[in-house]
Amino acid sequence: MTVEVIAIGGYEEVGKNMTAVKVGEEVVIFDMGIHLDRISIHEDTDIDRMHSLDLIERGVIPDDTLMKDVDGKVKGIVFSHGHLDHIGAVAKLAHRYDAPIIATPYTIALIERTIKGERKFSVSNPLRTLNPGGKLKLSKDLTLEFVQSTHSIPQAVLPTLHTPEGIVIYANDFKFDNHQKISPPPDYNRFRELGRKGVLSLIVETTRANEFEEVKTYSEKVAKMILQDLMEGPLKEKAGMLITTFSSHVERVQAISDIAKTSDRQILFLGRSMERYCGIAENLGILDLPDNASVYGTPKAVTKALTRAEERREDFLLVTTGHQGEPDALLPRIANGKTPFSIRQGDNVIISAPIIPNPTNKANRHMMERRLISSGARIYSNAHVSGHAGREDHRDFIRMLKPKHIIPAHGELEMLSAYGELAEEEGYRIGNNVHILRNGQAQVFNGGIS
Repeated sequence: MTVEVIAIGGYEEVGKNMTAVKVGEEVVIFDMGIHLDRISIHEDTDIDRMHSLDLIERGVIPDDTLMKDVDGKVKGIVFSHGHLDHIGAVAKLAHRYDAPIIATPYTIALIERTIKGERKFSVSNPLRTLNPGGKLKLSKDLTLEFVQSTHSIPQAVLPTLHTPEGIVIYANDFKFDNHQKISPPPDYNRFRELGRKGVLSLIVETTRANEFEEVKTYSEKVAKMILQDLMEGPLKEKAGMLITTFSSHVERVQAISDIAKTSDRQILFLGRSMERYCGIAENLGILDLPDNASVYGTPKAVTKALTRAEERREDFLLVTTGHQGEPDALLPRIANGKTPFSIRQGDNVIISAPIIPNPTNKANRHMMERRLISSGARIYSNAHVSGHAGREDHRDFIRMLKPKHIIPAHGELEMLSAYGELAEEEGYRIGNNVHILRNGQAQVFNGGIS
């Protein structure tokens, strides 16, 4: 029986993730994401009315038309976690496959919200939840397992496909964090057990593979300590205070809430995506917001909240979208004077997010920060730790799993190659058992042998 890994999207860019694994005559699809860098797409962007073919042509979603030539029955569409670069294309592509959508409860809730908002296509795929640590039999030969992991969003798992030829692990995205409040630590014991059972192929993210300075990724506990130090003084000042972060980073939202809940300020979480990610997390009991916190997502509700904050700025903490400086997101609009709330001399702005590295983001972020500073704000930039594994985390991961083959993914060619070099340090060889693919290419394993 052959096992074929088909690279559909995410093998030439960071984002647009989609991979198919064909085992004999059966296929499992992993992720259907969007490319956040294209046409200024970000967490608040609405692509519901756009057609899939237009989005494919623009490079926003994976070009899955190659699946027409794949002769096999799709048994499941599996999602690793709820970030847009992994679930953002589900409403544009899933209806093409007669298969259930499978994800953790939080990810399923996000997918369900995305499908309900879709205006071009009708998506009727069954939605099935699988908890971290759970298993689901897809067919006689295929069993899906969700191994507990950690990332910068709740209920991120490593989908693991058990096949007659060995185990295929899809590791996009993860970090090794033992100190999160919301998510339990990764299941290291299970990783080692899988390694002993026999991992045929590891499909693995390369987001930080070419970063050599920070060899292991710090815990979210470190980010909370940084925020606690930065927030302590401004919370007591008679001035405006704003924080911007990833709306999907529920652990970070929880940390901000925990730090600010004993202050005299009301906490306002503002923005369409804040309402989506935090509202669902709160409804599922994942996020525990204090009594002095409120979430507003619609333009009318956000405007009303900003009007209140403008009148008594020392009484509020504003947590907003727009950390990349995207022109139509909330914090850049505040910086540009396009909202009822205006920046004044002495206001404090904490940016709890890095610049996602591309020229557009760098320019937008620079412009936003300059406008905030020119209006009198004090900026605390990059109060953040990464949600992705560092090089030494990857080395530990390889040693735990001992995969026969490695397929680097979720990165530009430079990142894929950097991961290949790391794997070679662990005894692997590029072109032998490390396979660097481009979008549209495939790697076939015959009876467990490449």
